[in-house]
Amino acid sequence: MTERRTGHVILGINVLVLGYLPAAWQSPLLRKDSFVDPGYWAAIGRTAERGTLDAIFLADGPALADPAHDANPVRLEPSVNWGYVASVTERIGMVATASTTFNDPFELAERLLSWDHLSGGRAGWNIVTTRGAAAARNFGLPDVPPRDDRYDRASEFVDVVRALWDSAATGREVHHHKEFFDIDGRLRVPPSRHGSPVLLQAGGSPKGRALAGRVAEGVFAAELTKSQAIEHYRLVKRLARDNGRSPGEVKILPGLLLSLGSTEEEARRRSDELHDAGPAVYSVQWLSQSIGFDATKLDLDEPFPEEVLAAPADPQTFQGSMGFRESIVAQIRRTNPTVREYLRQTRYTGSGHAGFVGTPEQLADHIEDWFHSGAIDGFNLQPDVLIDGLEVIVDELVPILRKRGLFRHEYETDTLRGHFHAASAPPGFS
Repeated sequence: MTERRTGHVILGINVLVLGYLPAAWQSPLLRKDSFVDPGYWAAIGRTAERGTLDAIFLADGPALADPAHDANPVRLEPSVNWGYVASVTERIGMVATASTTFNDPFELAERLLSWDHLSGGRAGWNIVTTRGAAAARNFGLPDVPPRDDRYDRASEFVDVVRALWDSAATGREVHHHKEFFDIDGRLRVPPSRHGSPVLLQAGGSPKGRALAGRVAEGVFAAELTKSQAIEHYRLVKRLARDNGRSPGEVKILPGLLLSLGSTEEEARRRSDELHDAGPAVYSVQWLSQSIGFDATKLDLDEPFPEEVLAAPADPQTFQGSMGFRESIVAQIRRTNPTVREYLRQTRYTGSGHAGFVGTPEQLADHIEDWFHSGAIDGFNLQPDVLIDGLEVIVDELVPILRKRGLFRHEYETDTLRGHFHAASAPPGFS
């Protein structure tokens, strides 16, 4: 470890509805309608709040997911869903993903600020662009725009939303006339306690990281190794400083896929059983989607061909996440496994996000190491099966982190921005 930090880590839960593995729905703890049951969502919010966690995250779903590599093909609209959870909780922050590709900035600004106001300042917006023709066709389009165009629209979209949120506080009209949007007006929604929702960003392309450095208060990152995470951490903090911001204003929160057990053997057995209960093509499908190449055409007992690992011929039309692809390719190049070895390895190390299989004590060691090494400000944890995985995080992981001085014993603040500000400052930055 390097310089030890004061303060505590930020802990979020990426609520992938039922869990990140396709077999999560088979848990005997779930009902067939849990994903749309208000009682299920209330229990998730209350459990996370019992653990004094910082936030729960929920992705939008503008297209049906393929159940071969996603346990959660159907999602409720995040801001409406979290609006309900806000009514049965008091302190937990809630982050909704909403795409800049297919939303309208005025409508989204009004919706998110309304939710933030009514929740007492606990709302966050995870800014993304949308990829994939399936989502585009739901909006009457043959495909999504090229990547750079999507991020140019996203940058202007965020500027419009922030201006509209300011208008709610000042009463002054917004007059915006640029490439993508023409706005004359202001919001009639009252500002929230801290003025506006917290801004987070998810996306590993250069323009995505530039947007994060300019406006984000949190980054939902995808890093597979500590060295990659440290490099990304320093890059985004530097981009924030280049934009006249304090590096401490932006918190880096990589996703971490979890299978936990009372022993490492038990955790591996749990992970294996969940993988075996899911579709046989799960690993191959997510790999194909992530690298932009049909992995079923690869020789399983040979290393990955260079043409597969090389950068996409046209990054503008690449349908996957550039951040995920970058992390996966770096991992493959480091060890040069055969395709079969890599697919076996990813049972325990995740996909575009890193994975962790082990005990709560070992997970606490991992969090402490990355935190003090300057790789993270916290993690967005993603249990294999949410309903019992979240209980283990709250009842077993959190007490260990508290004993080590790495996490709060009780909430010090009652807004999401307050939770972020109460966490530690980054090491090596002023």
